[in-house]
Amino acid sequence: MRKGFVISALIAITIAALMVYMVSVWWLIVLGLVLLLTVMGVYDMIQTKHSIMRTYPVFGRMRFWMEDLRPKMYQYFVESDTDGRPINRIDRSTIYQRAKRQMDTMPFGTPLNVYEEGYEWMSHSIAPKDFHTLDHNPRIIIGNKDCKQPYSASIFNVSAMSFGSLSSNAVEALNAGAKIGGFAHNTGEGGISPHHLKYGGDIIWQIGTGYFGCRDEDGIFSKEVFRENVNRPQIKMVELKLSQGAKPGHGGILPAKKNTPEIAAIRHVTPYTTVYSPPYHSAFNTPKGLIQFIQELRTLSGGKPTGFKLCIGKKSEFAGICKAMVELDLYPDFITVDGGEGGTGAAPQEFSNYVGAPMMDGLAFVHNMLVGFGIRHHIAVIASGKILSGFHLVRAIALGADACNSARAMMMALGCIQALQCNTNKCPTGVATQNPSLVTGLVVEDKKQRVANYHEDTVKTFVELIGAAGLDHYKQLTRSHIYRRVFMNEVRTFEDIFPSLEPGCLVNGNIPEKYKQDIEAASAERW
Repeated sequence: MRKGFVISALIAITIAALMVYMVSVWWLIVLGLVLLLTVMGVYDMIQTKHSIMRTYPVFGRMRFWMEDLRPKMYQYFVESDTDGRPINRIDRSTIYQRAKRQMDTMPFGTPLNVYEEGYEWMSHSIAPKDFHTLDHNPRIIIGNKDCKQPYSASIFNVSAMSFGSLSSNAVEALNAGAKIGGFAHNTGEGGISPHHLKYGGDIIWQIGTGYFGCRDEDGIFSKEVFRENVNRPQIKMVELKLSQGAKPGHGGILPAKKNTPEIAAIRHVTPYTTVYSPPYHSAFNTPKGLIQFIQELRTLSGGKPTGFKLCIGKKSEFAGICKAMVELDLYPDFITVDGGEGGTGAAPQEFSNYVGAPMMDGLAFVHNMLVGFGIRHHIAVIASGKILSGFHLVRAIALGADACNSARAMMMALGCIQALQCNTNKCPTGVATQNPSLVTGLVVEDKKQRVANYHEDTVKTFVELIGAAGLDHYKQLTRSHIYRRVFMNEVRTFEDIFPSLEPGCLVNGNIPEKYKQDIEAASAERW
């Protein structure tokens, strides 16, 4: 589009100039308009703040005109269900405003229907804490008894998005933003690229079923290749992906259009072919095998924090993993809980909509299982699934998380407008494409600061909410702090909806009735 604009402008200027010379002075007006549009277009191409205007000079301005004209209330709902009801109550413009350091306050109070079923809020205190006396950079130490290199992680980090699904500039901007803000950047299962390493931000290396970056020519896990990559000092943690919330049980997909020679070399696959990650791991086939493989990865890494990510499906299988941990006295350093509402660049609609437990249900269950088996103190829990705001951080931590990861909001901070072109290689903002003419619209130097700004302001809001609740530290949050309207005339706390378990109750015989069937069906020897 940029090259086409330049050529078209030159042709238009030439024609208009000739017509002025040969036909009529009225063509001076046409020439003036063409010159004005040309100047606007050149400015659009050289400015660095708006990806769409850089890629689509002049025409890209229409997007901002339409935003100014549309009803402002529209912005308060990122997505709706099939009946048009809001299901995600974060103002999309708030993410953009925080990223750009624009005013993100609002007049007239909440636009939400506080009497609508599903509305949630947190309790505040008449004696709130002064924000300035609280920890403005809350962090969690991840690493248990077998970890030799514990990692101090921010409570808010970049969730898994691969180079391949994202462009090189998007990956670089995310990592550079993580470096500025002191938070971690998850690579996704596509392997470690030079773009992840360029700016020196902390990395969580995710390993999926395809073992990209640590596999042999046959796609089997390779200890030698893994050891070679994991010892990079920038890699702080290793995450083994069992399943992804947006398509659990399906495996990853990299469309052929996005599988460039550079990406193929990183993943050790054939360029311009569709790459399917297997739906299951070949390195282990039992809960005990999983825990032993995690211990092997931790040893090969020199003792870096190692854990796994999953979306909860069959509850007995996770209970079996817990039994394996207890029997082996081996524990992952962390577990990342993804939700069925999580995002992806490509997945069958049925998998995205109907497979996998939602994040809050899965998170509450995982926390309860770890507490019930008496092993919660060994393992940090990370929540991942539409974490967009300070309140979402509060809600997840109240349910049992120690930290949170976000992909969707970080993409918006980069400039994503949810054009829904992720799987076509035609992303207009240069975020989710490998087309060089589109990637160039995303300027790393500008977008890296936006990512850092969004992270900083969201964590700041989270700390302010902790203070409003009258708490000195976010670890004091409980499920009783969060309320949900379950019917128009009935409100319950999260403790009512997701009852907590007594420590050790699942191993001392005092198993609650709702968990008995899953605990009895669970085995450390089989899935």
